Amino acid sequence: MVQRVTVHDPRGYPPKVVGKRLAPRPPTIEGKTVYLVDCLFDNSDVFTEQLRQWFVEHLPAVNIRTIQPSKTWSDDEEMRARIVSDGDAAILGVGL
Repeated sequence: MVQRVTVHDPRGYPPKVVGKRLAPRPPTIEGKTVYLVDCLFDNSDVFTEQLRQWFVEHLPAVNIRTIQPSKTWSDDEEMRARIVSDGDAAILGVGL
């Protein structure tokens, strides 16, 4: 007796990817507000804190603020709006 098995491709269909330009770089960040975004991945809080300490030591004129999204793997519109309204730049820390 022959049994047939249906196999589905687990890769699915990749989405169409459209490239975007990077945000323009400011000429300097002296006196600017930079948000360090802890993206809630493993060890990203450790990375964010080390980066904050580096800024304090090497670029004390930069106003550093740390922030986290409300939950992992989600687009936190409130957090993004706060960065846009109050910040000049953001660094995303994703950890190890």
